[in-house]
Amino acid sequence: MEREIDLEIPTKQKAVQLTGPDELKFNTDKDVFTPNDYQILGKVEAAGLCFSDLKLLKQFSTHPRKTSILSGISQKVLKEIPSYVPDEKPTVPGHETVVRIAAVGSKVKDVKVGERFLVQTDYRWLPTKNSNGSFGYSFEGALQQYVLMDQRVITAPDGSSMLMPATDNLSASAIALVEPWACVEDAYSITERKNLKSNGETLVISDAEYSANVLNDFLSKFGNPASVTYASKNEIAKFADASFDDIIYFGSDAETIELAFPKLAAGSLLNVVLCGGKLERKIKCKIGRVHYGNIRIIGTNTNNPADSMAYIPDGGEIQKGDRINVVGAGGPMGVMHVVRNLCQGVEDVSVYGADLDDNRLRILSSIAEPLAKKNKLKFTAFNSAKNKISEKFNYIIIMAPVTKLVEMAVESADVNAKINIFAGIPATVDGEIDLNTYIEKKAYFIGTSGSTLEDMKIVLAKVEKASLDTNISIGAVCGLDGAIDGINAVEKQLVPGKIVVYPQCEKLQLTTLEQIKTQMPDVAGKLNNGLWSKEAEEALIKKFSKK
Repeated sequence: MEREIDLEIPTKQKAVQLTGPDELKFNTDKDVFTPNDYQILGKVEAAGLCFSDLKLLKQFSTHPRKTSILSGISQKVLKEIPSYVPDEKPTVPGHETVVRIAAVGSKVKDVKVGERFLVQTDYRWLPTKNSNGSFGYSFEGALQQYVLMDQRVITAPDGSSMLMPATDNLSASAIALVEPWACVEDAYSITERKNLKSNGETLVISDAEYSANVLNDFLSKFGNPASVTYASKNEIAKFADASFDDIIYFGSDAETIELAFPKLAAGSLLNVVLCGGKLERKIKCKIGRVHYGNIRIIGTNTNNPADSMAYIPDGGEIQKGDRINVVGAGGPMGVMHVVRNLCQGVEDVSVYGADLDDNRLRILSSIAEPLAKKNKLKFTAFNSAKNKISEKFNYIIIMAPVTKLVEMAVESADVNAKINIFAGIPATVDGEIDLNTYIEKKAYFIGTSGSTLEDMKIVLAKVEKASLDTNISIGAVCGLDGAIDGINAVEKQLVPGKIVVYPQCEKLQLTTLEQIKTQMPDVAGKLNNGLWSKEAEEALIKKFSKK
């Protein structure tokens, strides 16, 4: 095994562990694992805290990414990995990170001691029951000094590695925050399926009369699925959950739709054909599956399912002239969406930033208004509890995992609006949706979870070219000693920006940039117009690193 050159790797380390729902533990005596032949030990340089860490904190073993991996890798291999911690096993959160390689096994390829890597944490080829395996969930993450990875896990079926080489010219924070910025990018770069799944399983449910010829023409035009199953409302219960790739429903009975919704598999499409009817009430469904399972919902007032397929957008990108409302814009990820859409180069867009906190809106405006002016676009920040906007929006992005916000988004949507459920509403929680209004407006829910390797490469290239400064979103820093306070601050929305953890900084408690300006003049002097910078990071590490 090849080991880190410049210092001895300790046998014990500090780490933040999640041992159960709402049970965070600061462990000062956690083992540093020794890599086997296929494994890699990375020294964590920086890790960003994310609202997704909070979702893991609350859900723990029921989180879709914490459950056991079902396929894609040998179970025998998984048992060889001490950092594989599915289900009830304690885990280490933290999935926004950059590492320096400390040791590698004898059979590890293309990774050498001393190299620096941005970590892609989303293993989409390793399915769990409702999602996929991920670094910081079913595999221990970055809120520790050293993290163990296995090359057999982090290598995709096409041979791509989830370790992306990172330059030494950038701050650790700028590289680590590529991951959340890539999640933002993924929310827009997704391509939508506009037909029935090839060789998929389709379920047709009818509560209303329909034309067999119209349906057969539809099935032929939109993909010829491998099998088509026909059922009435009373037969739905006999089907296993998540067993169909597409469901076509003829009728207007809310209860039937509610019974059908659990039968949708990941990546599936529900096409509601009202046949001129109206639903008698809102439907209840686990709307978080739009985010975690890429479920899509369309509908038409006519009797032809092809009519609803016609308005599926090509993808999630904003368009010229869009009126965009970022709901929860003052939070760390909300700021990223606002900045991204003001800097995307799309003409004539108007970006609105809605939040409930005036201080967060003030900080957001200080970042967004100069960008809007520079790019000749419109930006409006508003407190949605105090000021009602009569504007109807073409694009709504929901940043808080609250089902009521999805319901409200349907109300404020314009015709053909995209409603991006960016926040991960738990897939176990029911929300109410006014499907009549949704269908009448031809609205379209989009949702994505995590990011792809390509998304991260795109964002990393922007950072390396200095066309994007991911540090713009940083609001506070801490060491591992302050990381639990940092997670609590994320939950209570105490910091209007991202929090970055530096594991090498001893006894560094949670410290905002405003506090740095008054308490650490040696670090404050290195800020870039009040924003975090590589020079400030170096000064901080020098100040708090173990002598």
